[in-house]
Amino acid sequence: MKRNTLLLATALLFSATTAATAQDAETLFNNKCAACHIKTRPSDMSSLVAPPVMGVMRHVKMKYPTKDAAVAFMVDYVLEPSRAKAVCMPQKIQRFGLMPSQKGNVTKEELQVITSWMYDNFPPAGFKGGMGRGMGMRGGM
Repeated sequence: MKRNTLLLATALLFSATTAATAQDAETLFNNKCAACHIKTRPSDMSSLVAPPVMGVMRHVKMKYPTKDAAVAFMVDYVLEPSRAKAVCMPQKIQRFGLMPSQKGNVTKEELQVITSWMYDNFPPAGFKGGMGRGMGMRGGM
């Protein structure tokens, strides 16, 4: 009986911790990333300052299909961005510019949490690609 209670308590604690971590990760994303990268599909690309996260993650996952590789890439890229490392389409860099380094704005530990959450949640199920694919600076992801 004590063993079952202990197992149940451990499972509940793990579930609560996992849910809290996911919420914390989204809060970190909202505080550190969402000023530039929106989480939803935009109806109008003209006011965006950076590609939406669903398109970013689509390209990251195409190049880095495992979570560990994708998270490692994103942590490195956010702190030390370069054209050579970029996985987005060239017209995105032309449209938005190269992402500035976020050193001093976000820690590696925070990035581990944020990018892991991003990998697990984006792109959303059913996402088929960007808006205005092939339209250069007018749209796309």
